[in-house]
Amino acid sequence: MSETQKREIVCSGIRPTGNLHLGNYFGALRNFVKMQDEKECYFFIADYHSLTTHPTPDNLYGNARQILVQYLACGLDPDKATLYLQSDLPETIELYLFFNMNAYLGELERVTSFKDKVRQNPNNVNAGLLTYPTLMAADILIHKATKVPVGKDQEQHLEMTRTFAQRFNNMYHSEVFPLPQAFNFGSELVKIPGLDGSGKMGKSEGEGNAIFLNEEDGSIRKKIMRAKTDSGPTEMNQQKPVEIENLFTLMKVVSTPDTVEYFNDLYNRCQIRYGDMKKQLAEDMIKFVTPFRQRINELASNEEYLRRVMNQGKEKAHESARKTIDEVRHVIGYRN
Repeated sequence: MSETQKREIVCSGIRPTGNLHLGNYFGALRNFVKMQDEKECYFFIADYHSLTTHPTPDNLYGNARQILVQYLACGLDPDKATLYLQSDLPETIELYLFFNMNAYLGELERVTSFKDKVRQNPNNVNAGLLTYPTLMAADILIHKATKVPVGKDQEQHLEMTRTFAQRFNNMYHSEVFPLPQAFNFGSELVKIPGLDGSGKMGKSEGEGNAIFLNEEDGSIRKKIMRAKTDSGPTEMNQQKPVEIENLFTLMKVVSTPDTVEYFNDLYNRCQIRYGDMKKQLAEDMIKFVTPFRQRINELASNEEYLRRVMNQGKEKAHESARKTIDEVRHVIGYRN
């Protein structure tokens, strides 16, 4: 493949702090699976990042392995995309060190997520938390990624990645790093609401707020039946309140269009029974989740295959990272 035909480089990571849920799948993983056929993708498990808020994890390797299994179960292919552990790539930490030498205390302290974490947990204001943006920049730029799929909460970090890249290029009169842009999925990006009636589906909002990809049937039924509703519409075609709109959004991603239309019509005619809608949603949700759960269980028992995937990802990531670090050391003035 010639230089002009080179595929766009994409990089993204996820912290191993719990099981993946429908929000992760529709918000990111489904698109990652499409991207691996069109772009050069590096998808890593951010086990170093997890230590900023979980400094003494019960089973760091087990947590990372669990995310890898679920990545694979969603359709990521280790022969198409590079899947690796952040801790398997020492070059990332070397680049993190170089970026820290040129990152300023004031700009790091102004980061919104840092200020939020300080407010939430004032007894754990560690240097890793402060320098999260420089490690994120190293994760992305170690592969010279040009596109990064990020949510709203990460946009400031990506802007800082661009700042660190440009600052390095200027300081060393080089063009080592590209300035990565946010990857925009456009209409393909689906925001999955939580079951508590407000906000998006997420792990931090509590177990009952999310449907996980390895969730058992009984648990799914209980969660859906407990989802927040109201007393029902009082006028024909009235606007749905947030918690009801959320149920319809969930139904749109797992049920047939006919099913959605059926319950929407009942709502508009003030004849909907939320219990019936929830029972239908629960069964459709189970039908959607079951293949993921089965695949997760199959993969989790195949230790030999998982080790092979990890070693393959480590080698591919190392090959890319080594080239970048050699170039970085050269322009700084170290002897390679």
